[in-house]
Amino acid sequence: MSAIFKEYDDYPSILNPEDIQQILRMGRRKTYELLSDPPFHVNRVGKLIKVSKEVFINWLEGK
Repeated sequence: MSAIFKEYDDYPSILNPEDIQQILRMGRRKTYELLSDPPFHVNRVGKLIKVSKEVFINWLEGK
């Protein structure tokens, strides 16, 4: 079980799908649908998906 964060600064600098799911408050399936064709840069290493917190937050805030 992952920790519950309240502020963006509380999240690690590299986000995983569970972090994104928590930030967006959406289900696992919708999170992976978003990450399958993301509107922001995603790094994939095998089956692992990692996203820079800075890139994700900028996308989320419309920057």
